[in-house]
Amino acid sequence: MLDNRKESANLPQEAFQRLLTIMDDLRANCPWDMKQTMETLRHLTIEETYELSDSILEKDMQEIKKEIGDIMLHLVFYSKIASETNDFDITDVLNGICDKLINRHPHIYGDVIVHNEEEVKRNWEQLKLKEGNKSVLEGVPVSLPALVKASRIQEKARGVGFDWEEKQQVWEKVEEEMAEFRQEFNEDKPIDKEKAEGEFGDLLFSLINYGRFLDINAEDALEKTNKKFIKRFQYLEQKSKEIGKNLKDMTLAEMDIFWNEAKSL
Repeated sequence: MLDNRKESANLPQEAFQRLLTIMDDLRANCPWDMKQTMETLRHLTIEETYELSDSILEKDMQEIKKEIGDIMLHLVFYSKIASETNDFDITDVLNGICDKLINRHPHIYGDVIVHNEEEVKRNWEQLKLKEGNKSVLEGVPVSLPALVKASRIQEKARGVGFDWEEKQQVWEKVEEEMAEFRQEFNEDKPIDKEKAEGEFGDLLFSLINYGRFLDINAEDALEKTNKKFIKRFQYLEQKSKEIGKNLKDMTLAEMDIFWNEAKSL
Protein backbone atom coordinates (compact mmCIF):
# COMPACT_ATOMS: atom_id res chain seq x y z
CA MET A 1 0.00 0.00 0.00
CA LEU A 2 1.41 3.39 -0.97
CA ASP A 3 1.98 6.06 1.67
CA ASN A 4 -0.92 8.48 1.21
CA ARG A 5 1.21 11.26 2.63
CA LYS A 6 3.29 11.21 -0.56
CA GLU A 7 0.79 10.27 -3.25
CA SER A 8 -1.74 12.82 -4.48
CA ALA A 9 -5.39 11.85 -4.08
CA ASN A 10 -8.00 11.99 -6.84
CA LEU A 11 -11.18 12.19 -4.77
CA PRO A 12 -12.14 15.02 -2.38
CA GLN A 13 -12.61 12.69 0.59
CA GLU A 14 -9.23 11.05 -0.07
CA ALA A 15 -7.49 14.41 -0.35
CA PHE A 16 -9.09 15.61 2.88
CA GLN A 17 -8.07 12.43 4.69
CA ARG A 18 -4.53 12.91 3.36
CA LEU A 19 -4.45 16.37 4.94
CA LEU A 20 -5.72 14.98 8.26
CA THR A 21 -3.05 12.29 8.23
CA ILE A 22 -0.30 14.80 7.52
CA MET A 23 -1.64 17.04 10.30
CA ASP A 24 -1.44 14.10 12.72
CA ASP A 25 2.17 13.45 11.66
CA LEU A 26 3.21 17.09 12.03
CA ARG A 27 1.54 17.49 15.41
CA ALA A 28 3.31 14.38 16.68
CA ASN A 29 6.76 14.92 15.20
CA CYS A 30 7.47 18.51 14.09
CA PRO A 31 8.86 20.75 16.88
CA TRP A 32 7.14 23.87 15.49
CA ASP A 33 3.75 22.23 14.93
CA MET A 34 3.87 20.52 18.33
CA LYS A 35 4.34 23.91 20.01
CA GLN A 36 1.39 25.73 18.43
CA THR A 37 -1.80 26.69 20.27
CA MET A 38 -5.00 28.33 19.07
CA GLU A 39 -3.66 31.63 20.37
CA THR A 40 -0.35 31.37 18.49
CA LEU A 41 -2.14 30.43 15.27
CA ARG A 42 -4.71 33.21 15.49
CA HIS A 43 -2.64 36.05 14.00
CA LEU A 44 -1.32 33.73 11.29
CA THR A 45 -4.87 32.82 10.30
CA ILE A 46 -5.78 36.49 10.04
CA GLU A 47 -2.74 37.04 7.81
CA GLU A 48 -3.69 34.10 5.58
CA THR A 49 -7.23 35.45 5.25
CA TYR A 50 -5.93 38.80 4.05
CA GLU A 51 -3.64 37.05 1.60
CA LEU A 52 -6.66 35.20 0.18
CA SER A 53 -8.49 38.52 -0.05
CA ASP A 54 -5.57 40.04 -1.99
CA SER A 55 -5.43 37.15 -4.45
CA ILE A 56 -9.19 37.40 -5.04
CA LEU A 57 -8.91 41.10 -5.85
CA GLU A 58 -6.00 40.33 -8.18
CA LYS A 59 -8.10 37.56 -9.81
CA ASP A 60 -5.09 35.24 -9.53
CA MET A 61 -6.68 31.79 -9.52
CA GLN A 62 -3.48 29.91 -8.72
CA GLU A 63 -2.84 32.12 -5.70
CA ILE A 64 -6.48 31.76 -4.65
CA LYS A 65 -6.09 27.97 -4.72
CA LYS A 66 -2.92 28.17 -2.65
CA GLU A 67 -4.40 30.53 -0.06
CA ILE A 68 -7.54 28.39 0.31
CA GLY A 69 -5.23 25.50 1.08
CA ASP A 70 -3.38 27.53 3.71
CA ILE A 71 -6.62 28.49 5.42
CA MET A 72 -7.91 24.92 5.26
CA LEU A 73 -4.72 23.78 6.98
CA HIS A 74 -5.40 26.24 9.78
CA LEU A 75 -8.95 24.99 10.21
CA VAL A 76 -7.72 21.41 10.45
CA PHE A 77 -5.00 22.56 12.86
CA TYR A 78 -7.52 24.19 15.23
CA SER A 79 -9.66 21.06 15.15
CA LYS A 80 -6.64 18.86 15.87
CA ILE A 81 -5.71 20.97 18.90
CA ALA A 82 -9.29 20.83 20.21
CA SER A 83 -9.40 17.05 19.75
CA GLU A 84 -6.39 16.71 22.07
CA THR A 85 -8.41 18.25 24.91
CA ASN A 86 -11.56 16.30 23.95
CA ASP A 87 -13.48 19.52 23.24
CA PHE A 88 -14.32 18.65 19.62
CA ASP A 89 -12.74 17.20 16.50
CA ILE A 90 -12.94 17.77 12.77
CA THR A 91 -15.94 15.44 12.48
CA ASP A 92 -17.84 17.55 15.01
CA VAL A 93 -16.91 20.70 13.07
CA LEU A 94 -18.10 19.30 9.74
CA ASN A 95 -21.32 17.85 11.16
CA GLY A 96 -21.97 21.14 12.92
CA ILE A 97 -21.77 23.23 9.79
CA CYS A 98 -23.84 20.66 7.84
CA ASP A 99 -26.58 20.75 10.48
CA LYS A 100 -26.48 24.55 10.53
CA LEU A 101 -26.83 24.81 6.76
CA ILE A 102 -29.77 22.42 6.72
CA ASN A 103 -31.54 24.27 9.56
CA ARG A 104 -30.90 27.67 7.97
CA HIS A 105 -32.23 26.60 4.55
CA PRO A 106 -35.78 25.40 5.21
CA HIS A 107 -36.67 26.49 1.67
CA ILE A 108 -34.35 23.70 0.45
CA TYR A 109 -34.67 21.09 3.19
CA GLY A 110 -38.16 21.95 4.44
CA ASP A 111 -41.49 23.31 3.28
CA VAL A 112 -40.75 27.04 3.43
CA ILE A 113 -41.26 28.94 0.15
CA VAL A 114 -39.09 31.90 -0.83
CA HIS A 115 -39.21 34.01 -3.96
CA ASN A 116 -35.88 35.86 -3.93
CA GLU A 117 -32.54 36.40 -2.25
CA GLU A 118 -33.90 39.01 0.16
CA GLU A 119 -36.44 36.58 1.58
CA VAL A 120 -33.66 34.04 2.12
CA LYS A 121 -31.62 36.60 4.08
CA ARG A 122 -34.65 37.63 6.13
CA ASN A 123 -35.43 34.03 7.03
CA TRP A 124 -31.78 33.46 7.95
CA GLU A 125 -31.82 36.29 10.50
CA GLN A 126 -35.16 35.21 11.94
CA LEU A 127 -33.88 31.66 12.38
CA LYS A 128 -30.82 32.96 14.22
CA LEU A 129 -33.08 34.80 16.66
CA LYS A 130 -35.07 31.62 17.24
CA GLU A 131 -31.81 29.80 17.95
CA GLY A 132 -31.14 32.10 20.89
CA ASN A 133 -29.51 35.25 19.54
CA LYS A 134 -30.84 38.30 21.38
CA SER A 135 -29.95 40.68 18.55
CA VAL A 136 -29.47 40.31 14.82
CA LEU A 137 -26.24 42.27 15.28
CA GLU A 138 -24.69 39.65 17.58
CA GLY A 139 -23.25 37.92 14.53
CA VAL A 140 -21.05 40.91 13.66
CA PRO A 141 -17.57 40.28 15.12
CA VAL A 142 -16.39 43.05 17.44
CA SER A 143 -12.86 42.95 16.01
CA LEU A 144 -13.90 43.46 12.36
CA PRO A 145 -12.30 46.48 10.66
CA ALA A 146 -14.72 49.40 10.93
CA LEU A 147 -15.42 49.64 7.20
CA VAL A 148 -16.33 45.96 6.93
CA LYS A 149 -18.28 46.12 10.18
CA ALA A 150 -20.41 49.01 8.90
CA SER A 151 -21.35 46.98 5.82
CA ARG A 152 -22.23 43.91 7.87
CA ILE A 153 -24.31 45.95 10.35
CA GLN A 154 -26.31 47.45 7.50
CA GLU A 155 -26.81 44.06 5.84
CA LYS A 156 -27.95 42.50 9.12
CA ALA A 157 -30.43 45.33 9.75
CA ARG A 158 -31.73 44.99 6.20
CA GLY A 159 -32.30 41.29 6.83
CA VAL A 160 -35.08 42.11 9.31
CA GLY A 161 -36.59 44.90 7.21
CA PHE A 162 -34.85 47.92 8.78
CA ASP A 163 -33.71 49.72 5.65
CA TRP A 164 -34.42 52.55 3.27
CA GLU A 165 -36.96 51.88 0.57
CA GLU A 166 -35.29 53.78 -2.27
CA LYS A 167 -31.65 54.60 -3.00
CA GLN A 168 -32.59 58.27 -3.52
CA GLN A 169 -33.51 58.41 0.16
CA VAL A 170 -30.05 57.13 1.02
CA TRP A 171 -28.39 59.73 -1.22
CA GLU A 172 -30.39 62.47 0.50
CA LYS A 173 -29.00 61.15 3.78
CA VAL A 174 -25.47 61.33 2.35
CA GLU A 175 -26.04 64.98 1.38
CA GLU A 176 -27.47 65.71 4.84
CA GLU A 177 -24.44 64.17 6.55
CA MET A 178 -22.07 66.01 4.20
CA ALA A 179 -23.71 69.33 5.06
CA GLU A 180 -23.45 68.60 8.79
CA PHE A 181 -19.78 67.67 8.41
CA ARG A 182 -19.00 70.82 6.42
CA GLN A 183 -20.80 72.95 8.98
CA GLU A 184 -18.17 71.99 11.54
CA PHE A 185 -15.61 73.92 9.47
CA ASN A 186 -17.72 76.87 8.30
CA GLU A 187 -18.26 78.61 11.59
CA ASP A 188 -15.96 81.22 13.10
CA LYS A 189 -14.93 79.09 16.08
CA PRO A 190 -12.32 76.49 16.96
CA ILE A 191 -12.96 73.08 15.47
CA ASP A 192 -14.52 70.62 17.88
CA LYS A 193 -12.50 67.59 16.82
CA GLU A 194 -14.68 65.07 18.65
CA LYS A 195 -17.86 66.42 17.04
CA ALA A 196 -16.21 66.68 13.61
CA GLU A 197 -15.03 63.10 13.95
CA GLY A 198 -18.57 62.01 14.77
CA GLU A 199 -19.97 63.79 11.73
CA PHE A 200 -17.25 62.29 9.55
CA GLY A 201 -18.17 58.83 10.81
CA ASP A 202 -21.84 59.49 10.03
CA LEU A 203 -20.88 60.58 6.52
CA LEU A 204 -18.80 57.45 5.92
CA PHE A 205 -21.59 55.24 7.25
CA SER A 206 -24.12 56.84 4.90
CA LEU A 207 -21.76 56.51 1.91
CA ILE A 208 -21.24 52.82 2.68
CA ASN A 209 -25.02 52.49 2.86
CA TYR A 210 -25.48 54.15 -0.53
CA GLY A 211 -22.82 51.92 -2.05
CA ARG A 212 -24.73 48.92 -0.74
CA PHE A 213 -27.83 50.08 -2.65
CA LEU A 214 -25.67 50.18 -5.78
CA ASP A 215 -24.33 46.69 -5.00
CA ILE A 216 -20.88 48.18 -4.36
CA ASN A 217 -18.87 46.65 -1.53
CA ALA A 218 -17.16 49.53 0.27
CA GLU A 219 -14.18 47.46 1.43
CA ASP A 220 -13.50 46.12 -2.07
CA ALA A 221 -13.97 49.54 -3.65
CA LEU A 222 -11.56 51.26 -1.25
CA GLU A 223 -8.95 48.51 -1.53
CA LYS A 224 -9.03 48.75 -5.34
CA THR A 225 -8.48 52.49 -5.01
CA ASN A 226 -5.59 51.84 -2.60
CA LYS A 227 -3.97 49.51 -5.12
CA LYS A 228 -4.51 52.02 -7.92
CA PHE A 229 -2.90 54.80 -5.87
CA ILE A 230 0.07 52.61 -4.92
CA LYS A 231 0.68 51.67 -8.56
CA ARG A 232 0.56 55.30 -9.73
CA PHE A 233 2.67 56.58 -6.84
CA GLN A 234 5.35 53.95 -7.45
CA TYR A 235 5.40 54.99 -11.11
CA LEU A 236 5.94 58.56 -9.93
CA GLU A 237 8.82 57.43 -7.69
CA GLN A 238 10.39 55.50 -10.55
CA LYS A 239 10.19 58.42 -12.96
CA SER A 240 11.62 60.87 -10.42
CA LYS A 241 14.65 58.59 -10.01
CA GLU A 242 15.07 58.41 -13.78
CA ILE A 243 15.43 62.19 -13.97
CA GLY A 244 17.69 62.25 -10.93
CA LYS A 245 15.32 64.04 -8.54
CA ASN A 246 13.87 63.30 -5.11
CA LEU A 247 10.11 63.67 -4.80
CA LYS A 248 10.51 66.17 -1.96
CA ASP A 249 12.47 68.43 -4.30
CA MET A 250 9.87 68.37 -7.08
CA THR A 251 6.97 70.77 -7.45
CA LEU A 252 3.42 69.50 -7.56
CA ALA A 253 3.24 70.57 -11.20
CA GLU A 254 6.25 68.40 -12.02
CA MET A 255 4.80 65.46 -10.14
CA ASP A 256 1.44 65.89 -11.86
CA ILE A 257 3.05 65.25 -15.24
CA PHE A 258 4.14 61.76 -14.18
CA TRP A 259 0.94 61.18 -12.24
CA ASN A 260 -1.14 61.83 -15.33
CA GLU A 261 1.15 59.50 -17.30
CA ALA A 262 0.51 56.78 -14.70
CA LYS A 263 -3.24 57.31 -14.99
CA SER A 264 -3.08 56.62 -18.72
CA LEU A 265 -1.26 53.29 -18.32
